[in-house]
Amino acid sequence: MIRTHEAGTLRAGHAGETVTLAGWVARRRDHGGVAFIDLRDASGVVQVVFREGAPADAAHDLRAEYCVLVTGVVGTRPAGNENPDLPTGAVEVTASSVEVLSAAAPLPFQVESHQGDTDEQTRLRYRYLDLRRADAARGMRIRSELTRVIRSVMDERGYLDIETPTLTRSTPEGARDFLVPCRLQPGTWYALPQSPQLFKQLLMVAGFERYYQIARCYRDEDLRADRQPEFTQLDVELSFLDEEDVYSLVEELVPRVWREVIGVEIPVPFPRISYAEAMRRYGSDKPDLRFELELVDLDTLFAGTEVGVFRGALDAGGHVGAVLVPGGASLTRKQLDGWVDWAKGRGGKGLAWVAVEPDGTLRSPLAKFFSESESAGFAAAAGAAAGDLVFVVADTSTHKALEMLGALRVAVAKDRGLVREDEWRFVWVVDMPMFEPLDEGGWHAVHHPFTAPGVEWEDSFDARPGEALARAYDLALNGVELGGGSIRIHRAEMQQRVFDTIGLSEAEAKEKFGFLLEAFAYGPPPHGGIAFGIDRLAAVLAGHESIREVMAFPKTASGGDPLTGAPTPITPQQRKEAGVDAPPPA
Repeated sequence: MIRTHEAGTLRAGHAGETVTLAGWVARRRDHGGVAFIDLRDASGVVQVVFREGAPADAAHDLRAEYCVLVTGVVGTRPAGNENPDLPTGAVEVTASSVEVLSAAAPLPFQVESHQGDTDEQTRLRYRYLDLRRADAARGMRIRSELTRVIRSVMDERGYLDIETPTLTRSTPEGARDFLVPCRLQPGTWYALPQSPQLFKQLLMVAGFERYYQIARCYRDEDLRADRQPEFTQLDVELSFLDEEDVYSLVEELVPRVWREVIGVEIPVPFPRISYAEAMRRYGSDKPDLRFELELVDLDTLFAGTEVGVFRGALDAGGHVGAVLVPGGASLTRKQLDGWVDWAKGRGGKGLAWVAVEPDGTLRSPLAKFFSESESAGFAAAAGAAAGDLVFVVADTSTHKALEMLGALRVAVAKDRGLVREDEWRFVWVVDMPMFEPLDEGGWHAVHHPFTAPGVEWEDSFDARPGEALARAYDLALNGVELGGGSIRIHRAEMQQRVFDTIGLSEAEAKEKFGFLLEAFAYGPPPHGGIAFGIDRLAAVLAGHESIREVMAFPKTASGGDPLTGAPTPITPQQRKEAGVDAPPPA
């Protein structure tokens, strides 16, 4: 190494030592005949002093992000000049020489400025500069620590790290595939895997029993803060299990991650709640439990109502529900209109509000339409006290009403400062629906068609698909889904009944999944697993809203890469060589 020490490792105990440091000029300050630079490398920052003479003269030519080699003597800072915010704040290096290893061009943005001072497009265009920032670098280090802990736990538990193919065949997994032409077989295409789902099940048939992989996955879908076209997941599968084996693994892995990566102790076991209860109480299958604001069911109160919007929803088999706003009766009409616009912006048909006045009377545009019993019982039914406000949602679809109420619950909690930001509230959501109806009729597998029905539904799931529950489970944290999985079907007869339920004929099943079904003819074991989004886990640990902040070179919301310019057109010669326009083989 051309340096003797890393900048961020110097402490008072190094005083008097001659050191050679290498890194970047984070800041430079001139004070008469004395110049100071903050020298930054991957380990941190230390202050370097250039006093009168040749070193100080050379320091005048240094600029931000110059890469330099500095030799000098470590000393303690004068009393009163210490910087308690820096691990190296008790010392400084008095330079005896400095060498510019490479100069930096004028910067597109100031690396040492706050990240929010630079627009994301520019940051991603110069991502290599953006990653020099402490917060950006911290996200990458947390991600590295996360995968280190995962590998350690999985190794201790006897899981094998096995890679599965990146070039495979297109199978229906819920999103569009990225496709790759096959030059050696013109007219045919590979697909990049949306997940290793089918291959990990084949590994169970192969008898490996305990598999994991930190796998790259690809989905051609619209992007948002927590979605990228290429992403990474922890993929886990094991044989001869039940759900408790999965819960046990996760409840060892997750606390270890939180303890070793960010120094937080997480209590286990995690609470469990059924999907139905999660939707009824919180309006979400990934409930945020950092506040107690639960949804209110007003179906009984308004069972005989003459309020048109409520009557229409209930007559159609829908739902009337509410969210309490503690102390919200003081909201102005402009603020209330803002909430109504918020609901419409999320696709809602509207939002009713009822304020409970100090004397207990109700104030609302709808209050005059309430019956005497509805007016008298409203506050008690909603759990409202004098000075509170109640937002009411009605929809002909119970599911849509609950989803709107769930989003409203979170928005109200954040607006009223009810969220305990320092808490980590994990929860298992279990007993998931097995199927959901399609708009055009028929049924669709909620998770995937290889998910096993609940034990009590094994004989009747195809007779009552709208009620059937699956052996599927998700782990949620603070309103974020961290991961999910299921126990798989391993018996051919049951698998075909699922295919029949979703309208997949035997011929179609063979076409789409033939290689897996063929393998299942050779004694497949009971198996199941779970997958976690590595990007999302890293973002949560680092305190970022967007997974882009913990990916080294992410794409923008449009799917582009400002750094490389990808995606780009290909030449006619490339199209010809790849066989892009070749007809499929006969």
